[in-house]
Amino acid sequence: MGSINRVKTFNNDIILRLIVEPRYKVLRHLLLIIVLGIAFYNGKMDFIGPADIYVKISILLIVLSLLYLNMYWLVPKLLFKDNYFGYFLWSVGLFTLAHVVGYYSRLFIINYFGQTYPIKEQNWVAFYLIFAVLMGASAAVKLFQRWITDSQRINELETATIQSELENLKKQINPHFLFNTLNNANVLIHKDPEKASQVLMKLSDLLRYQLYDSARGKIFLSSEIHFLEDFLNLEKIRRDNFDFTITQEGPLKGIEIAPLLFITFVENAVKHNIDAEERSFVYIFFAVVAKELNFHCINSKPRIKAKRNGSGGLGLANVKRRLELLYPGRHQLRIMDNTETFNVHLTIKI
Repeated sequence: MGSINRVKTFNNDIILRLIVEPRYKVLRHLLLIIVLGIAFYNGKMDFIGPADIYVKISILLIVLSLLYLNMYWLVPKLLFKDNYFGYFLWSVGLFTLAHVVGYYSRLFIINYFGQTYPIKEQNWVAFYLIFAVLMGASAAVKLFQRWITDSQRINELETATIQSELENLKKQINPHFLFNTLNNANVLIHKDPEKASQVLMKLSDLLRYQLYDSARGKIFLSSEIHFLEDFLNLEKIRRDNFDFTITQEGPLKGIEIAPLLFITFVENAVKHNIDAEERSFVYIFFAVVAKELNFHCINSKPRIKAKRNGSGGLGLANVKRRLELLYPGRHQLRIMDNTETFNVHLTIKI
């Protein structure tokens, strides 16, 4: 997730966008030429009259040629392909070429304008330093552009992968829930048609929520709680010896969360607390304390344990994965399996 944060920072930084984005390419080159032109124009060359301007223009053209050769040939062909030795040799060659071209350009201008000009050693040292700095800066800019481009691609790939995985996880949850609810309605059709009708009506509301509301990235916590209440009311209609409560504490209004985050815990609580002899219960508790959402789901356990087919852990595995994707480093899930109760405690930083 680090690359995502870096790219978000990049998108909010005008200077970085000016350096990297293709739409500012012409502006970048104009700024480079203008800055170098001003620097060389104000530099002291000790020439007289027009010779001074021609020398400065010749040096500027040499420097720009070598810079663009570095940015668009040496760096992409050698440095990007980890050919550091080849890049070093070519850089030395460019230094030599710059020295030769610069030396003979000055001699030509001196002879043409009939001037005498001692070519001092310190002038060449300064030129080499400037050339080395500009070469290094141009290479750094190209490397930085490539790093940003790669980070953006990684970010897009991570986002697409996460979205795809989340959708797959939601699709795994929804059919399981739908199958259980329809099975309950099928049983009630023979025993109590009126209750079966109520189940189907509530099921219609639940499916509407799943198809439309849960399609959004986030929904209000109050909507999710209402969804859980409808689900538990369906179970209450089917089972006379079943009780449930949903308790809410703290400033829950306006809080947004990922959809269908708690239904797996509640569904498992209902599924595994069926007791033919004793009353069963599911207690749900929501609270917000210090910008942290606390969710508790406690269900009773039957005295005689039902046989499991080995697929009961799929829903929990899915919701754990969703939590890792949606709230990385911002949630904590604790599951306590006691003798008489099963307790799920989930905290999410909001």
